[in-house]
Amino acid sequence: MLTLQQTDEYLRRLGMKRQQPTIEFLFALHSAHVERIAWQTIDIFAGKPVPIGSEGLIRHIAHHGGGYCFHLNGAFSLLLRALGYEVSLHRAGVQSHGQEPRIDSYHLSLSVSTPTKEQPDNEHAGIAKWLVDVGLGDMPYEPIPLRLGVHKQGFHTYQLARSSVNTSGWRLDHDPEGSFLGVDIDAMPVCNLDEFLPKHLYLSSSPDSTWIDMLLLRNREKAASNELRGCVYSRRDEHGLAKSEITHRSEWFELLSDVFGESLNHFSQLEKDELWSKALKAHEEWKKDQ
Repeated sequence: MLTLQQTDEYLRRLGMKRQQPTIEFLFALHSAHVERIAWQTIDIFAGKPVPIGSEGLIRHIAHHGGGYCFHLNGAFSLLLRALGYEVSLHRAGVQSHGQEPRIDSYHLSLSVSTPTKEQPDNEHAGIAKWLVDVGLGDMPYEPIPLRLGVHKQGFHTYQLARSSVNTSGWRLDHDPEGSFLGVDIDAMPVCNLDEFLPKHLYLSSSPDSTWIDMLLLRNREKAASNELRGCVYSRRDEHGLAKSEITHRSEWFELLSDVFGESLNHFSQLEKDELWSKALKAHEEWKKDQ
């Protein structure tokens, strides 16, 4: 459980102040989280993986940077509980292009129950349970009702269905223009993050993990999504996809800070130099293969 100080520090990172646990506040927290705290592999790429134990995790998210699903949804679940929400953790699996659907615990998802007695003019009144996920990079921007069907958020269209790999579970299909196909989620909650520790250890430290040598950051805005892959910056909005190469050191670090909220204040100057050298070298090698 977070202390009052930890909760307030986390809320400050989101630009929020403590409120009652309403549906509207849940939406505001979710959208602020995916805008301000990036999905990223930058700490792994730099050889500085962040643990997912609650103490170090909260300190990192509240003061330093982002992470991937175990960090982002793990920390967000603790914040929501501290604010009075009823939160459940779920085993899940992301289906990338060329892969089959799976629930393999390589993704952590959340469901949140909210009061159903909201003001009559609240468009979400009467919805008791939500799929909440701030750890999927370019989806979703807001909570999604745990109600089968199509759900539009800005220029993105998602669909919630029954999972084909677990008939009691859920399947959230990404927008056709999204970076992956979808995510399958086991409806049965798990008690804590222990289920995901072996997966986190593999992804963050195994030489076989693809993330060891992949620098990737993603975040969402209401009407756009951003991605930095190595030195290639992509921005997608309702008008389409725009890409650019960022090969000047100062511009690259400015992009990390200004667009993705990664100030790297937990990196020394030497570590920043090494990070930039590794990213630029990987980018040059990638260009040779194109």
